Amino acid sequence: MTEKANAPDSLKLVTHGCRLNSYESEVMRDHAIAAGLQDAVIINTCAVTAEAVRQARQSIRKARRENPDAPIIVTGCAAQIDPEQFSKMPEVTRVVGNAEKMRAETFEPAKLLGASERVLVDDIMTVRETAGHLVDGLDGRARAFVHVQNGCDHRCTFCIIPYGRGNSRSVPAGEVVDQVRRLVERGHREVVLTGVDLTSWGADLPGQPPLGNLVARILKLVPDLPLLRLSSIDAIEMDEALFDIAISEPRFAPYLHVSLQHGDPLILKRMKRRHSRDDAIALTSRLKAARPEIAFGADLIAGFPTETEEMFQNSVSLIEACQLAFVHVFPYSPREGTPAARIPQLDRALIKARAAELREAGTRALGRHLATHIGQVRRVLVEAGGQGRLADFTPVCELPDELPHGEFAEIRISGQRDGRLVGGMV
Repeated sequence: MTEKANAPDSLKLVTHGCRLNSYESEVMRDHAIAAGLQDAVIINTCAVTAEAVRQARQSIRKARRENPDAPIIVTGCAAQIDPEQFSKMPEVTRVVGNAEKMRAETFEPAKLLGASERVLVDDIMTVRETAGHLVDGLDGRARAFVHVQNGCDHRCTFCIIPYGRGNSRSVPAGEVVDQVRRLVERGHREVVLTGVDLTSWGADLPGQPPLGNLVARILKLVPDLPLLRLSSIDAIEMDEALFDIAISEPRFAPYLHVSLQHGDPLILKRMKRRHSRDDAIALTSRLKAARPEIAFGADLIAGFPTETEEMFQNSVSLIEACQLAFVHVFPYSPREGTPAARIPQLDRALIKARAAELREAGTRALGRHLATHIGQVRRVLVEAGGQGRLADFTPVCELPDELPHGEFAEIRISGQRDGRLVGGMV
């Protein structure tokens, strides 16, 4: 969760969940400021787990305690999926849908705060287009995010997100290229393409171009862009053009966050995932063989219904089999309205224990990855507060103060601490 106060000083945003939510919070911030919305708190919720919804409600109550007279606007996936739940909270002034939150006119004070109805949420499944929105970036001038896709056409049995985001829709390539070019002209050194189901980009556009076409077009038409990164990919949807770029283009970041979710073949089928365990291992092995410096991240779910100990251990072993460096573990929690919620559930204590074991395996994998950098000279993109990241997404701390924020710098890696590298002057 991130909390940010912006000009005007009284406008506050609280963001839960994914990078896309963070990006959309920046869009809302710009819309709200342009409309003159003041003395308000905007809470952008997440619905990926039941715990995420609980945290959203907790944030709302906290916001009211800390801002007793401020209007509280609740939006995001949890608000889209169950607007009535939030409208019944006495702390909430308005509930705004995911489509509505991206429209500038929504934040006109007379419309937003003067509306008689508390819920401003339309059917997300009727949305057919996703407009690109240019923002200044989430990390100062170091890194910018470009929203190129929204929604999801797949229906994994554990996932509620399509009901908060709608069906897949893409921003046209020309608009994306224009945004990237403008961001580079503003001084951003890295651009991240982001979406809900990024590798489905283009399926709804004329000719159904694959994501690799968009990436190739950006790299060709914006030659001054130093580094292009993808937020995530689906293991089964990586087209050959994108694969070729990933292994051969130095301006394409050597890092991929692969949507895996589990390591057991039968659980993957019960999740209604479209890739197999062998597909995931084959993809990461091909990429690593062709470009050894590439690093991988992945989400893994512990304790999915019917998961046996043997099935769980297949997830643990997948970390090494796919050579993962960054592992994000979710303990499974049932979401009402999903097929998996109707399957007999595992004991919560067992789920918690398995999640802890999976995190420990992920920590060991990260340690092995960090060790490969120690003693080496690496290029880092310098961020605020002495922080930065290598091109392979590895975080670096304790950077010298004299390094220029928002620029690349050569550093020597001296060690690791708390899951990050420690960098110094060459």
